[in-house]
Amino acid sequence: MTNQNRERIIHHILETIDEGIHAVDEKGITVFYNEIAAFHDGLKVDEVVGKHLFDVFPSLSEETSTLLKAIKTKKPIYHHSQTYINIKGEKIETVNTSLPILSEDKVIGAVEIAKDYSAIKRLTERLADLQKQVHSPPKAEGSNGTRYVLDDIITASKNLLMIKMLVKKAAITSSNVLIYGETGTGKELIVQAIHNESQRRDAPFIAQNCAALPEALLESLLFGTAKGSYTGAVDRPGLFELSHGGTLFLDELQSMPLNLQAKLLRVIDDGTIRRIGSSHSITVDVRVIAAMNISPEKCLAEGKMREDLYFRLNVFGINLPPLRERPLDLPLLISYFIKKYNHEFQKRVAALSDEAQVLLKHHHWPGNVRELKHCIEFAMNMCDGNRIKTDHLPPYLLKEEDTSKEAHSLHEKMSMMEKEIIQQALVQSEGNILKTAKLLQIPRQTLQYKVKKYFPDQFSAPKL
Repeated sequence: MTNQNRERIIHHILETIDEGIHAVDEKGITVFYNEIAAFHDGLKVDEVVGKHLFDVFPSLSEETSTLLKAIKTKKPIYHHSQTYINIKGEKIETVNTSLPILSEDKVIGAVEIAKDYSAIKRLTERLADLQKQVHSPPKAEGSNGTRYVLDDIITASKNLLMIKMLVKKAAITSSNVLIYGETGTGKELIVQAIHNESQRRDAPFIAQNCAALPEALLESLLFGTAKGSYTGAVDRPGLFELSHGGTLFLDELQSMPLNLQAKLLRVIDDGTIRRIGSSHSITVDVRVIAAMNISPEKCLAEGKMREDLYFRLNVFGINLPPLRERPLDLPLLISYFIKKYNHEFQKRVAALSDEAQVLLKHHHWPGNVRELKHCIEFAMNMCDGNRIKTDHLPPYLLKEEDTSKEAHSLHEKMSMMEKEIIQQALVQSEGNILKTAKLLQIPRQTLQYKVKKYFPDQFSAPKL
């Protein structure tokens, strides 16, 4: 393939991409500008190519142009919102990613990929309208936007039983709460339980995931917009206003840009917000509960979270244990999900086979309770009888079993069997140590020693 044909292919690809592409040389002269970029800017391609940025977009400067900034710093700029006036005097808004073009560590230009921000703004407004409809002040009890209450937390684990007690205490006040837990551990269940145990239970509950949203979009979603703040903007309440009197749950807080974290901190401190483009302050009464699936300590060390915001939110700090650290909960949850899907699928599955139970007990559960839920749902779909067998379980679990069939010493095998027998007996006796010891026909002191050995810090104080 000749260089000329190769250039034609690349040019065709860049022209057909459904995003604006704008490339300049190291002096800021446009060398490529596709039709989508021209459509965004209200210009023609030949009005831009071969000209300097400032000649076409006179409102830009070296400080405000992300293309020139990428050239100057040699660093990429991701998801940056930009507002500028084009040569026709029209206001343009985009979300840009600007990348320096390097050749042997020397900057020879920059390229910018631009998304139409106006369309995103319209989408935000539609979303806000939907949020307002769904989370408007409830007319009847139970219509506050939640599904879970405290009794939905199924556990025999010491750690989670203590968290249930903490939920009750946190619900008494309006103090902020910060929850950390791996994906699938049930963070929103805890948050909704706090809301429904509190005096705010009849007020709105609104949840917003902070991940995968550009800063400007998330900001307008949270704080609302004022008429005239951008082209076509109207007065629109944000999620803080919509959740007035209730609870706003911000999930994956570590994904929120630091600049927006600073604005969130100010709202938490003084209880007022300003819609984007407005100079008028609005007082809001909102309890903020935030959750993270990366440890706060790691986020602080990596600069993903402001330290002052962390201390402001972490009045009630809750760390949810992963499912692999809650062995007593596994059979309880399996039983719960079997009953749930028996009802939904109109089946009569009674339990798991012994082989299937062993396989699930030895699985690491990286997806935690959510993974277990999906696993049982899959098995219930596959099962036609009254007992789930190993071949009804998801294929990846069966492959995992094959790779784990390695030799164990006699002592290891006996310990594994003993742990499983004790775990089953504890569940059968509802955690009562004395009943469990009688069931196993061993001294109570021996059982307490073995419980401490096999389930450290995972079992509540002995029930005599």
